[in-house]
Amino acid sequence: MSAPTAPAATEAQLAHGQTRNLLVATLASTVGFWAWTMVGPLSGRYTQAMDLSPTQTGVLVAMPILVGSIARIPVGALTDRYGGRLMFTALLGATAPLVLLTGLVGQLDRFVPLLIVVFFLGIAGAVFSIGIPFCSAWYPASRKGFATGVFGAGMVGTAVSAFATPRLVASIGYLGTHVLVAVLVAVTALACWVLLRESPANSGRAPQPALPRILRAFRQKVTWQLCFLYGVVFGAFVAFSNYLPTYLGNVYDFSATDAGLRTAGFAVAAVIARPVGGILADRIGPRTVTLASLAGAAVLAVIVAFQPGAERVYGPVFLLLAVFLGFGTGGVFAWVGRAAAPRDVGTIGGIIAAAGGLGGYFPPLVMGATYNAEHQSYFVGLILLSAFAAVAFLLTFTVGNGGRTDERAAPEASAGA
Repeated sequence: MSAPTAPAATEAQLAHGQTRNLLVATLASTVGFWAWTMVGPLSGRYTQAMDLSPTQTGVLVAMPILVGSIARIPVGALTDRYGGRLMFTALLGATAPLVLLTGLVGQLDRFVPLLIVVFFLGIAGAVFSIGIPFCSAWYPASRKGFATGVFGAGMVGTAVSAFATPRLVASIGYLGTHVLVAVLVAVTALACWVLLRESPANSGRAPQPALPRILRAFRQKVTWQLCFLYGVVFGAFVAFSNYLPTYLGNVYDFSATDAGLRTAGFAVAAVIARPVGGILADRIGPRTVTLASLAGAAVLAVIVAFQPGAERVYGPVFLLLAVFLGFGTGGVFAWVGRAAAPRDVGTIGGIIAAAGGLGGYFPPLVMGATYNAEHQSYFVGLILLSAFAAVAFLLTFTVGNGGRTDERAAPEASAGA
């Protein structure tokens, strides 16, 4: 057990590295998310060049999400063992050549080879499970929601991808765009190695093998509960961020550039809302924030399902849906830093992050499979989203440690575990 003076000494040390490490980690997440979601904004190009069916397009868009989701579990555990500095550098260093390979193979206009490459590109999505424990360790219990919320804003990389990728392709070409992004990812990997430092709160903690950490995390009830909640809120965000260009093209006949602009707006709204959700969770508790998020998402998904015809109607509805989903992602992950022991935050966070990614994997497949081409409608898929949000709303009442006072105390009590 820690000595009584340890927490105060640690908090004094934290103040000298919090901001730099949080900002660099958030930048790394932004770049990683851009690389991870490069397929979605170009789905129209791939569909036309390879004459893909809606189901094939859904599979292509969803494939990186699947791999990035599964990879978050071992990457989160490895972060607990080796630290965020090394893991950020290694993951982004591996992603850079995969972005370049995607550009090279994508020029062949062959579905299966491209599907194989974007399968491996999906590892970029695991960047999220590195930053949660890394950033959380730099902040005291009362500000972990702020830390994870700000880091979570790195998912703005999806907005950057949606907005910038089609425009870069139009200006410097398809391959040139992939070369540029690959270089950016490589430079960010180098910056992580040079600028990041591990939190003093983790000093002296003996590393444990990854497998026992994962098994211990899976034995905890709260892991499964938060997995479902995050699978709904973050999964919906990821699904919309990747599939919205296809959706807007099919339903409202937008060009790739115009659809990308609107998708970027959706992602930015969610990104801005995420740290707000984390801060609100610090103040009023993550349960309240999560409940509000899920209620809003359930209602708005139904409205979208009926396909309002005027952009002045469906535009604000989509933006409001993004805000509610952003609140939810911030609220749920604020729960992780309080409900989990510090030694398990990375592992449990990685599992929950994987659930969020998997939550984003299936909707594009469902949307593609249930698309009604005759009526240009995704009604079934959107109603299913509303139903899952309603179930998650009810589940939220069963998750422990949802009150503001208890959740703040929990990490402190387990700090010596």
